[in-house]
Amino acid sequence: MEVVVERAETDEESGVEESELDEMWSYVGKKANPRWLWHAIDRRTGQVLAYVFGARKDEVFLQLKALLEPFGIKRYCTDGWGAYERHLPVKLHQVGKRKTQRIERKHLRLRTRIKRLVRKTICFSKSEVMHDLVIGLFMNRYEFGLPI
Repeated sequence: MEVVVERAETDEESGVEESELDEMWSYVGKKANPRWLWHAIDRRTGQVLAYVFGARKDEVFLQLKALLEPFGIKRYCTDGWGAYERHLPVKLHQVGKRKTQRIERKHLRLRTRIKRLVRKTICFSKSEVMHDLVIGLFMNRYEFGLPI
């Protein structure tokens, strides 16, 4: 007989300890029409927590932040982009490249697997709807394990 003993989480211990947030650039139709994928991962597991598409503006980041609220994130690790500094509490926000390496590696994996995200490519979306659908379906399938 094998017994597994685990400590139960209390309310103060529940939630994501650290999360990495970043944005990733691509374009629709032409490079003059940029489209950004904003996403967050659990720093410990590498699991994508949430993602949104849009411009590189504060409103889009606030949509991502609203999706992250149920996770109870205790520390946000980001690069120095102004939207993070304006909308994340200083005591919960850590700026620097040292703690965003996992999400940058995830960017590389996404660019390798989805040619629409490659900077110099002839494979690009002609509409924002198709761009968001293709990348969203990929994220849902390979990050969340949802059937397509």
